[in-house]
Amino acid sequence: MADRFISIEGIARRYPSPAGATTVFEDLWLAMRRGEFVCVIGHSGCGKTTVLNILAGLDRPSEGSVIVDGQAIEGPSLDRAVIFQSHALLPWRSVIGNVAYAVSSRWRKWSASQVRAHAQRFIDLVGLAGAEHKRPAELSGGMKQRVGIARALAIEPKIMLMDEPFSALDALTRGTLQDEVRRICLETGQTAFMITHDVDEAIYLADRIVLMTNGPDAKLAEIVENPLPKSRARAEIHRHPLYYAVRNHIIDFLVTRSKSFAEEIAAKGFDPRNVAVVRPGIIESAADAEHPARLAGVSRL
Repeated sequence: MADRFISIEGIARRYPSPAGATTVFEDLWLAMRRGEFVCVIGHSGCGKTTVLNILAGLDRPSEGSVIVDGQAIEGPSLDRAVIFQSHALLPWRSVIGNVAYAVSSRWRKWSASQVRAHAQRFIDLVGLAGAEHKRPAELSGGMKQRVGIARALAIEPKIMLMDEPFSALDALTRGTLQDEVRRICLETGQTAFMITHDVDEAIYLADRIVLMTNGPDAKLAEIVENPLPKSRARAEIHRHPLYYAVRNHIIDFLVTRSKSFAEEIAAKGFDPRNVAVVRPGIIESAADAEHPARLAGVSRL
């Protein structure tokens, strides 16, 4: 990949246990371009959140390293903003107080008026104008997550890291916030790395979808290039001729291949530095026509 803005290089995470070290995952390699939106999907226990925590600098790999914009990650940084599954707001601060706190941490020499104006810009961006002085207890779940998104964006990070940020929300609110995140990332060119269990969410948001096998000893099995147009709209994507090919391919992996992948690699071999990149439903050559990953899930549900 020409523009290796983020480079995950052979990372592993092991934890001590009475029977010896437990390997959550090992030998993970992944490169991301600047401005790319990547989603990671895999069953619970495969280490998705651990990978995100390593990217955030909140955890360290047992082996390997992560390079962001030419610099190795050594710990937390305001260049990497995290949006958690829970909103993680300061309950005694207002909406603008929560966002301004992050802004003042990033730009310590700014005046109070500069901090407030910058925070207000991002509060407006996520649609919370008029709610600036409300405290978290006065907000709905969706509004709290909007504050979290505004706070993350306000520090103008190089990477936005999201750990299932919409999973606790009702379907309507979740869809609205997905729309907002997608719009903001497209408008700002934000690089985003997101964990999700929602296949449709990944297809709607991501440029590429990373599939991980079951843990322990999880591996990065496959990278799905999303063949849907960048300008995709929520109300129309299910009508796209390749939508069900992508969806069925991912579901087939989660239901079947994530469990049998160890047998596949034992039979065929596996190079963790050169993970298969597939575009379900698209046949580009005669060799592709015989590749099972190209043909998986072409039929509609």
